[in-house]
Amino acid sequence: MVIVMGPEATSEDVASIVGVVRSAGVDAFVSKGVQRTIVGLVGDVTQLDAAGLRGMAGVRDVMRISSPYKLVSRENHPERSTVHVGGVPIGPGTVTLIAGPCAVETREQTLEAARMAQAAGATLLRGGAYKPRTSPYAFQGLGEQGLRILAEVREETGLPIVTEVVDAHDVPLVASYADMLQVGTRNAQNFGLLQAVGAAGRPVLLKRGMSATMEEWLMAAEYIAQRGNLDVVLCERGIRTFETATRNTLDVAAVPVAQRLSHLPVIVDPSHSGGRRDLVLPLSRAAIAAGADGIIIDVHPRPEQALCDGPQALVDTDLGELAQVMRDFPPLLGKAAAAALAV
Repeated sequence: MVIVMGPEATSEDVASIVGVVRSAGVDAFVSKGVQRTIVGLVGDVTQLDAAGLRGMAGVRDVMRISSPYKLVSRENHPERSTVHVGGVPIGPGTVTLIAGPCAVETREQTLEAARMAQAAGATLLRGGAYKPRTSPYAFQGLGEQGLRILAEVREETGLPIVTEVVDAHDVPLVASYADMLQVGTRNAQNFGLLQAVGAAGRPVLLKRGMSATMEEWLMAAEYIAQRGNLDVVLCERGIRTFETATRNTLDVAAVPVAQRLSHLPVIVDPSHSGGRRDLVLPLSRAAIAAGADGIIIDVHPRPEQALCDGPQALVDTDLGELAQVMRDFPPLLGKAAAAALAV
């Protein structure tokens, strides 16, 4: 059972709930977030009167849930959710394009990539200021300088920022610049980081771990939700298999499966799954056809000079076709491109 406290709930209200629950022999675990406080109950909850709990001061809702991922489950929230990032919707009624450079290198490169992305229909700008890399000798990102560049480009283009945070210590800094925090595949089970972004008061884009099962992915989202933040978007970015022809193996089936199990929006990363420019557009079509609520794409004005993931970045010659995909495919599924709503 989960008790969701309203924003008006006081510490005394929470203490009263905990006292009632524990007097019935049930353990209560309190998670305080920026948006709401969650009280999770573990034990024989059949002794508790849900209606009585619901009537106590400060209580917003009481839910009986059997799924291990209680807050992100469809059992908790039968209708699928829409997450808004700087006013841009990501959810079941739209297909949202998030695009931009994999890594922020210079102000000119980032602004040029943002203009290219916007011309293709992007309504959110992705860009990495911090880059977790397999090699310690690879480009690790510009850090706060990269965040400042992203903020300047947002000012010029109006595109809200999606950027990755790689360390719990950096969450407050990144959240002060970003509109949405991204947790990458390497950190998908970094539970301290998941809790930190959950408490940061920003929407979160959670990529699937490269070897994560569906339950592990959703349990990672639960760590974020347990801190009071239900503005979480799941991102399927390909999983590690025996196949070497592509960078990762895109699990297209993960889209409808995750949408059946969870109310959270689900998007796809065709760039990191395929790892090659010629695969990005076919995988984008497949993702949208499978029902994805959006796609996140790498774009670079000069990929041959890119400091990170140049071979998978789209260029001008690809973007006209991507724009057509974003115009033509969503209506076939009864959806609208997020860019069309912004017009």
